[in-house]
Amino acid sequence: MIDLLAQLTRWLSPYFGQMSLMLMATLLVVFGDIVNKYVKHVLSPCHFVIRVILFVLLCAFGYGALTLYGAPLVLHLIRFFPDYLQGAVFIAAFFAVGLFAERRRYM
Repeated sequence: MIDLLAQLTRWLSPYFGQMSLMLMATLLVVFGDIVNKYVKHVLSPCHFVIRVILFVLLCAFGYGALTLYGAPLVLHLIRFFPDYLQGAVFIAAFFAVGLFAERRRYM
């Protein structure tokens, strides 16, 4: 079993950088509406122009920065697992986020 997991990791390891970026983008898509609702609630007392400017800054620079700096963090977290498990952890993370998103849709 360990050999199969190690082989999976060897197949996927050249793509770990892209996979961490994909995972971070997926997390932002799944949780972005929660962040947007919170920011909307916090900014509700502000003037319309201020709200629009801050929302554009959040979407353009905030989510961009989270993607840019979050992807290496995701990869760093994956690297804490033993070498032979890293590929399986990536796949499990994608399935976990997908399951969470599907369950959240019906709540």
